[in-house]
Amino acid sequence: MHLILYAKPGCHLCEGLQEKLEQCLHQEDFAGVELVVRDITTREDWFAAYEYEIPVLTKEIEGKEQILPRPSPRTSPRQLEKLLRKYGF
Repeated sequence: MHLILYAKPGCHLCEGLQEKLEQCLHQEDFAGVELVVRDITTREDWFAAYEYEIPVLTKEIEGKEQILPRPSPRTSPRQLEKLLRKYGF
């Protein structure tokens, strides 16, 4: 299963969320989940879609992406784990 993070270099919100996600995904409960970080500055369609929305989390299901609610920057890794479980991870 893929968890996709749309981000851009130098975005402190993106970097903070990525760090928390990596902490969560290193746990045994999330062994089958792969975090894919996509730099929106590398593709025009990503940049147009997410320029003002990053960080954006999506869940890939059968080749289609479902946008997940954006966690608050104050969300703890434990709260993030609960969010991921709620959305089927």
